[in-house]
Amino acid sequence: MDIFFADPHEVPLPPEEVHIRELKAIPLDERRVRVYLEVDPFQKRPNADLLIQDEQGNSLASASIIESMQRKMEITMHLRGAKPGSVCTLQARLFFATLPPPGEGPDAPGDPGPIERLDAGQAQTTFTIP
Repeated sequence: MDIFFADPHEVPLPPEEVHIRELKAIPLDERRVRVYLEVDPFQKRPNADLLIQDEQGNSLASASIIESMQRKMEITMHLRGAKPGSVCTLQARLFFATLPPPGEGPDAPGDPGPIERLDAGQAQTTFTIP
């Protein structure tokens, strides 16, 4: 099988070498924030948890990205209870999850058993709500 990459210098990395390259939060208005997350090229699809908090630590929005096929991700997060002019923090945690092989999990249907999680890094940035 031939694999073609957009940039031949961007070699896909194993999970333990993948990290967050860039994290940006661009407020669109008082209720929406565009989030841009870029990670290193990867061999295994990464997961990410995103959390936006206000200055008091209250959660305004959260999102999970599961097994992304793209290394450059862009989503719009909708804020709950945000006040104009407040400074908010966006946190991103990148990780890889591995399920046990079929037949080795618990007997209960739908329960995959213990999920192995490899943390690949985290980043944060701040922004002000217009």
